[in-house]
Amino acid sequence: MITKIDHLGIAVRSLDETIPYYEKSLGLKCEHREEVPSQKVRTAFFTVGEVHLELLEPTSPESPIAKFIEKNGEGVHHVAFATTDIHAQLKGAAANGVRLINEQPFEGAAGKLVAFLHPKSTHGVLTEFCAPKTN
Repeated sequence: MITKIDHLGIAVRSLDETIPYYEKSLGLKCEHREEVPSQKVRTAFFTVGEVHLELLEPTSPESPIAKFIEKNGEGVHHVAFATTDIHAQLKGAAANGVRLINEQPFEGAAGKLVAFLHPKSTHGVLTEFCAPKTN
């Protein structure tokens, strides 16, 4: 079951150039930075109420984020929904004709399990499910 919007992913060319905007202009605090080698990105997180903003900087030209920026420029990349059962969410989405980018969840930032739905079957919005990793 989806419980909330977990975060909004925002593609940026440079964390070092972008973080000051969020801190100085908006008064937010960068709470966590992390590299996610499997996705070829560096991330920075901010909390706004119960929702996080995840800035995503590509670490390679082959990164999905680098390709997104090349095609669309910087901006909102995806919406992530927190779920209590990521496997059931994926199964339910597939059963309803949604194209899965990831059939199985993988470890993403902040130690969460994540999986993406293809924007061609989600009305143009790259959608992520995320859940705490269970041991």
